Amino acid sequence: MSTTMTIRLEDDTKDRLDKLAEATQRSRSFLAAEAIREYVELNEWQVSEIRTAIGEADRGAFAADDEVKRFFADWRRRAG
Repeated sequence: MSTTMTIRLEDDTKDRLDKLAEATQRSRSFLAAEAIREYVELNEWQVSEIRTAIGEADRGAFAADDEVKRFFADWRRRAG
């Protein structure tokens, strides 16, 4: 199911969207909907990961300072 939504774009963005729609033989609506879908998916994933990390930190399930220092010291040795 889809729904209609009205948005405001800067003139330059609309012009660029028009050119892209013409070049790809897609409608502006299709391109805008695809861009919004990808943006929402990415940001949902990031928010989920942040919430997971905050939960881990609240439970104390994160690396101690010495573990982090050892990891980066080892990484520097390997990187040369």
